[in-house]
This record gives sequence, C-alpha cells and structure tokens, in this order.
Amino acid sequence: MARFEMLEDGFGAMGATAQADILFELGMMYATGRDCDTDVVAAHKWFNIAAIKGSARAAELRSELSATMSKIEIAKALREAREWMTMH
Repeated sequence: MARFEMLEDGFGAMGATAQADILFELGMMYATGRDCDTDVVAAHKWFNIAAIKGSARAAELRSELSATMSKIEIAKALREAREWMTMH
C-alpha cells in the first residue's frame, strides 16, 4: 500500500499534464470539426477545462474563440465546464 501511494505522489504532476493535453485535444476536435460537427460551445468548454488543468495554449485558444461567440454561447460553455468540473 505504501509503495502505491509513493508512486502515485511521484506521477501526480505528469498525470495532470497528460489530462490537460487530452482535454485540449477535445477542444481542438470540436473547434475544427475533426471527426464531429464543429461546436464552438463544446470547444470553449474543453479549452476552459484544459486551461484550468494548466494548458496555456488552451487558455489562448479559449480567448480567441470567445471573440467569435455570443454572450449566450459563452455563458452556456462556462456553465457546462462548471458542471463537468463538479462531476469530475
């Protein structure tokens, strides 16, 4: 049990980086329509979550995307990101 906890502590930062990268890729998928329909609300949501997890690039793209979105779309994306963060 102690060995597992030590390993888990050592890989915490690496795991967070990997998670941010995966979340960033979800944002890219929805922003570009790669393997799905383009969805700016979903893209903003995933970029926002990735930014919270430490992705500077996601924060930049979220900001760029926000400039093209309505206030209603941004509010919906923020609400969905908050709900996802609460559940995960």
